[in-house]
Amino acid sequence: MNFNTYETLALAGFVLFLGYFLVKRIAFLKNYNIPEPVVGGFLVAILLTILYRGWGVSFTFDTNLQSTMMLVFFSSIGLSANFARLIKGGKPLIIFVIAAAILIALQNILGISGSMLLGIDPAYGLIAGSVTLTGGHGTGAAWAETLTNEFHIEGALELAMACATFGLVSGGILGGPVARYLLKKMGRGESPENDEVDDVQEAFEHPTYQRKINTRSLIETITMMACCLLIGQFLDAQTKGTVIALPTFVWCLFTGVIIRNTLTHLFKFNVADSAIDVLGNVGLSLFLAVALMSLKLWQLADLALPVMVILAVQVALMAAFAIYVTYRMMGSDYDAVVLSAGHCGFGLGATPTAVANMQAITSRFGPSHKAFLIVPMVGAFFIDLVNAALLKVFMEVVKFLH
Repeated sequence: MNFNTYETLALAGFVLFLGYFLVKRIAFLKNYNIPEPVVGGFLVAILLTILYRGWGVSFTFDTNLQSTMMLVFFSSIGLSANFARLIKGGKPLIIFVIAAAILIALQNILGISGSMLLGIDPAYGLIAGSVTLTGGHGTGAAWAETLTNEFHIEGALELAMACATFGLVSGGILGGPVARYLLKKMGRGESPENDEVDDVQEAFEHPTYQRKINTRSLIETITMMACCLLIGQFLDAQTKGTVIALPTFVWCLFTGVIIRNTLTHLFKFNVADSAIDVLGNVGLSLFLAVALMSLKLWQLADLALPVMVILAVQVALMAAFAIYVTYRMMGSDYDAVVLSAGHCGFGLGATPTAVANMQAITSRFGPSHKAFLIVPMVGAFFIDLVNAALLKVFMEVVKFLH
């Protein structure tokens, strides 16, 4: 059965409502911040797999909607990137970005080498590397399409969604034990010493004035996003086949960064961040819903065991990296403990998981304003730029290995 754009959109909406319903009522899904589109989408994908296996019925959904929503989401990330926040984060933010970049490189080295040792295509190693772990579901689905076109591998999207979900759960589980180990190593009790807590004002805990969402702010934001899509696709067409070729969504993200900072700092225009967040989240939700309900899970059978081995080693790598690298690079103090727990969250999953990890620590041991300034900023924007740049390098490595 073939679904047109309107039918696909309607079904995606029902998938999201199903996800909201289940997450609200199942404690495990709520506690580990599993996204509603992932919950509803995977359930629908399982039902469609049963229909295919039992009765040979298959479904095809409109891909134009999925692609457009993906570009809307990544444009919103670029449009949210105010360079003034980088100055506010200062040196610790730069150090944390460097630590995250080192982890990305190690995840991809482990993924590629593990794939080769286990006898599967090294392109799958990127999917079980930073594409889905540091990248999360949105980045995983976007790069899966690129890897499929580039290396003609099967089941890339299905594998990306499975790996991203595994990473999301693992990141939520790992943050607490890592923080407890580091606190015990520091000889800490139930609460931190007052002189150890950083006094940096946290922009996310005390947000500045934001424009409310209304007709004008939405139209302005939609116009900016449309420009991102238009210019991003133009740049993709102009650079295709060259040394600087990048996926379309990366060009849209870069365009969003330029538009946002030009308007903010050159023309002193007050961009409506709340409208960007809402439309970006709508785009991500619809993108994931369509991507997940389109999964052909039966294509994962031959890849399941090798990829699970790689993912298990990736979790061990994240724990060791947070304890021995992130903690030390960030100063070996209480703030470094909270940052390490947060790094486990978005190094394996997503920024909301990182924030949840940090909240679990700070609610018991005291605040860490530095961590709540740095982690959301890096996880929500900077890491996507670093990940895209490094994945471009590792794509060339995989091409060489082919």
